[in-house]
Amino acid sequence: MSRIGKKPVSLPDGVTANLADGTLAVKGPKGELKLPMADEVSYELADGGVTVTPANESKKARSYWGMQRTLVQNLVDGVTEGFSKVLEISGVGYRAKVQGKTLNLQLGFSHDVNFDIPEGIEIKTPDQTTIEISGIDKQKVGQVAAEIRRWRKPEPYKGKGIKYRGEYIFRKEGKKK
Repeated sequence: MSRIGKKPVSLPDGVTANLADGTLAVKGPKGELKLPMADEVSYELADGGVTVTPANESKKARSYWGMQRTLVQNLVDGVTEGFSKVLEISGVGYRAKVQGKTLNLQLGFSHDVNFDIPEGIEIKTPDQTTIEISGIDKQKVGQVAAEIRRWRKPEPYKGKGIKYRGEYIFRKEGKKK
């Protein structure tokens, strides 16, 4: 029995949801998001909220139940508040700058790394060592942050690289004489 799945997803003021053609569309002040509905789970709009229940008693239906409810909650959170991730760059000469629809990264390579900003994502660089990624789609924000981080992951000896804000980098001791 899913504890998360039992709770209905409430829709705040200014947010509307529609069930049509196998998709759940949620529209709010920040935009509109759609989720393809899983066949193993049934969705119901009632009392200003969305209720998710398993369609049958199979193991697959029960395993989809909580996940689908969380995805619906992410849609509602995205169109009301949005999501953001912050990356921090550490290393001598490492810096980032937004130029139009491109993020320019200098990460110690012989060339600059130019990352094209996808549609629906906003990237800001308040200073040279901080990258703020925001958008309404949680999956897309996380994917963009992971792709940027992949260019230079933090290494354990000096801690140089791109890391998430608040991420702990396990440090190793170097060579001993």
